[in-house]
Amino acid sequence: MTLKPILVFDFDGVIVDGLMEYWNSAREACYQLLAKKEAFNQLPLEVPEQFRQLRPWVKDGWEMVLLAAELVRKESSLKVSPIKFANHYQQNCHKALNAWGWDPKQLQAALDDVRKQAISTDKEKWLRSHTAFSTVVERIQNLKNEGIDFAVLTTKSEEFTSELLTYLDLYPNLLYGHESGKKPNLLLTIAKDRPIKGFIEDRRRTLETVLNTPGLGLTPCYLANWGYLKPNDSQDLPKGIHLLKAENLMSPLADWS
Repeated sequence: MTLKPILVFDFDGVIVDGLMEYWNSAREACYQLLAKKEAFNQLPLEVPEQFRQLRPWVKDGWEMVLLAAELVRKESSLKVSPIKFANHYQQNCHKALNAWGWDPKQLQAALDDVRKQAISTDKEKWLRSHTAFSTVVERIQNLKNEGIDFAVLTTKSEEFTSELLTYLDLYPNLLYGHESGKKPNLLLTIAKDRPIKGFIEDRRRTLETVLNTPGLGLTPCYLANWGYLKPNDSQDLPKGIHLLKAENLMSPLADWS
């Protein structure tokens, strides 16, 4: 049997806005790692502006925990200027890891544990902390009428993503979380069996990496303008990356490029 063509979606920033959940979970993970209530009390319940501003630079979940911790470290440049921190984001994250004596796997495990606890304690509350992009959900639900399947690639855990997708009444034909590996490698795996109609992502760098990966250079790539974009992400896009606007989502796929 010939498998249907497939449209591939990133999750957070494309299907849902999970900023509030990320802050809640990062804040709690930070508290558990610090084991100091006085430090935890310095972190507000509402999403701090510094955290919000840096969201477009975040690639993996563990970075959220690190950013939360940096908001209570006196010597952190994040407290002085989020923009300066962002200008040398990777280097500043590396410095912060060294300052705390942490490693990414430790932070990711802490984040995953917090989420598991939140789901077991009050699953509905945890689910409600995510806001779905309604037009995207509707577009995905309409794909079956066009004979197209859909997949989700995310840096979230597959377990947590599956919970949220079920909550949204979305059931992807393929789902890969951060445990499965890098997105370009996963797209190569998908492409072995199916024609990829497009990859929708809100990280420009990820799309550029995909296009520069041998075997993926002709993959239609779409930058979601409703996601967590850096200030200049949508400008001077390279050939092969198309800016996808929310108002154009319901149009036929052939009109997206």
